[in-house]
Amino acid sequence: QISLLVGFISVNNSPWTDYSAYSYFQIVTMCDLVMILFFYIIHIFRIYRKLTCVSWPLAEFLHYLIGTILLLIASIVAASKSYNLTGLVAGATFGFLATILCVLSIWSSYKVSCITQSTSK
Repeated sequence: QISLLVGFISVNNSPWTDYSAYSYFQIVTMCDLVMILFFYIIHIFRIYRKLTCVSWPLAEFLHYLIGTILLLIASIVAASKSYNLTGLVAGATFGFLATILCVLSIWSSYKVSCITQSTSK
């Protein structure tokens, strides 16, 4: 997601007002980006067909759920510690935007995995 990357870059290039708040924000955004890239690679190369011991829809759903909760917390903390510095406010704003997009991803993952499986029975 581009919004995660923009939020990370905005926070990284701004003067920090609170080290722990923004290092937490950076860790959460980078972990989310890495996991999203991991799932894209799984889908692009169709690795999920070879590794049938893992429930990939469930794993993706749980990743988005946990990542969204952590990203929402990180964005709230970043917004509360920004003190009207434009780069930090922009980082928190893009963090909230990424949270909304992750909620949409949770919904689409749920629709694909649960609703289509229940109607195909």
